[in-house]
This record gives sequence, C-alpha cells and structure tokens, in this order.
Amino acid sequence: MPARPLSPIVSLSASGASVRTPGRTLVADVATFEDEIFAYLMFGYLRGLVMRDGYRAWLTYERHDKSISYVIRLEAGNDLLTALPYFYKLRAIGVIARVSDRWVIAPVVSRYAYESLIFDKAYNLTPGRKLEHLSRAELIAYTRRFIRFKAVTDGRIRRRIEPVPSPPDGREAHQLAEDIVTVADFYGLPLDLFLGIGAMENNYMNVKGDIGNAIWKRRTHKGDVIVKHGKKGALVLNESSGVWQITRETLRYAHRLYLHDKRDYSRLPEHLRPPREIDLNDVPPEILTTYAGLFFRDLLDYFGGDVAKAVGAYNGGPGNPNPHYEAGVRSVAGHARRVLEHAAALQGRPAAGMTFLVPGRSE
Repeated sequence: MPARPLSPIVSLSASGASVRTPGRTLVADVATFEDEIFAYLMFGYLRGLVMRDGYRAWLTYERHDKSISYVIRLEAGNDLLTALPYFYKLRAIGVIARVSDRWVIAPVVSRYAYESLIFDKAYNLTPGRKLEHLSRAELIAYTRRFIRFKAVTDGRIRRRIEPVPSPPDGREAHQLAEDIVTVADFYGLPLDLFLGIGAMENNYMNVKGDIGNAIWKRRTHKGDVIVKHGKKGALVLNESSGVWQITRETLRYAHRLYLHDKRDYSRLPEHLRPPREIDLNDVPPEILTTYAGLFFRDLLDYFGGDVAKAVGAYNGGPGNPNPHYEAGVRSVAGHARRVLEHAAALQGRPAAGMTFLVPGRSE
C-alpha cells in the first residue's frame, strides 16, 4: 500500500497564519562533521545560540560502512511559516551553512534527543587526568580541535567584518597546536592560559591589528617606521602582528630577551628558533609563537609567578595589568581545560553508540 502524502494544515487567525502537519515535527539538518570532538564543540556553540530564541538543537550520528558522521539538527516545532524563515536567517548571517528540512514523527525526535544526551553524558564524564598529565600527542590532538573551533566561530567571519580573517585549515591548526604545546613546554607556561591568550588576541588567526597605532619614542631604532618628528622625538608605528597580536615594540623587547636568554634553543624545532637579527616587517607566524611564549614567561617571572598579573600585563603592560583582559583569558582557559580533559576521558573511543544511559549497563 503506497504511503499517504503528508497534508499540511493552513490556519488563519488574528495573530497570523500557520502551516502545520499533525503528528509531525519540523527538523532541519544544518551541519555534518566527520570529527566527533569538533562536532560536539560546534554543537555546543550552535545550541547556545538557538536556545535563546526558544529552539532546540541535537547532535546525532549516522553509521556508514567504516565511518560515522555527526549531524547537527535543529527543531522548531511544527509551524512551517515560523521555522523556515528562522532557519534561513541563521544561514544568511553565517551561523549555519545549509538547511535541509523535513517533517519527522515523534519516535525520530526521541531518538535525536537520546543520541544528543549520549554526547552530553560522554563529554561531561569526570576527567581521569588533569591537563598537566596528558601526553604530548593528546595535547596536540585536542588542542587542534579547540583552535579550529575558536577560529571558525569568530564573529568577524560570520559578520564579514573586513579584513575578514581566514580560519586555519586542519593542517594549519595541527601545526599551530604542535607549536603552542612545544613552546609552552619549553618555557614552562600554563598551557590553558597560553591558549586563552591566543584566543583573546585573535582566535588563532593571522591578522594584523591596531592598524595605524603609533607611539612617541625619544630615540628611534633600526626598523622603525617613522610617522613624523616632533618635540617628543619621533612618532613610530606600533601595529600588532599575527595570532598573538604582538606590537612592534613588544617584538623588539622580546627579541632582546631572546638574545640574552640562556636556555638551550637547540631543543626547539628549527622553525621555532628566532634569528639573531630581527626584521620587524617580516616575522614568520611560527616565530611569533616563540616570542609570545618568551614574553609571557618574562611577565610570569617579573610578577613572581602571579599568573593574574602576568596575564593582565600581556595586554596592558607591566605597569598597568588589564583585569578585564585577564578575566577573559581565564574564561577561555577554563573552557580549553574542560575540552581537553573531557575529551581525554574517552580515551580515543567515539561516544556515538555508547550504552551507559541504558539502565544496568555502562561503558
């Protein structure tokens, strides 16, 4: 017997029109991922956005022959005239990339909710190990996902604010994660706070900042870009560079620290070792990571290990640590720590299909 076609019901009232299908819920598939950890991060971001508008989001999964794909789905009741404009508004402002909508029956909605609950349960397991006890390979693998997540959800990309930054692709995110973990270990930095600084500065994207910013200097140095001369000396450009938004003057200071540093830089990979001579107009992004780590280490030493003051001074300078900046870094650092520790708790196992929610069974 052929399936009966759905028959939407159009209703008109003083409050407006609606198009509903009895016994059905309208659902839209809006994103598909192959990486489970990254999918869960994106799900958490999108869920937070749509919940404010009264909608639900689920993270679900589909098994294939040798792989699993992860699908984020949105539920918007059963009024077509309300739901579709909302879905397409999300796409128009860059929150989602696609909308594939359909009507589903109640058991399907229940399955989506159950699968989503599995992921919430799995990624909130009590961590067995602290961040400081994870292996280098684990730190790099989970940091790579966190870097990608923070970059692709940057508001400048969604709002197309010029210059629109380009998020790192998978290979670039892996290399940056490897460099950050390496530099943090070399200088003895708290990795979570170092990640927090990178996120607060530029969400791990290589974009110039403080365009046109200039400062007065009584004496100029080689490489200075002089805007004008005056009674105070010379007004020179002091723009910021790359992921870490290091100003030209801070770069000069960090390079002096490097030249006097007694650490064995042969322990660093060659691409992370600064040259003896610095060209402020052409500092490779990976070298900026080393300078950022050295500058942060210097601030920690200057403040006698007071992490809050050192983090605040990364933005406000040693004479004026910025408490608002420090609070932002600490918030991101806490998020990064939770992501890495909870991901590690799964020990490489996919959460998809775990049965610990079934009474009497556990994983």
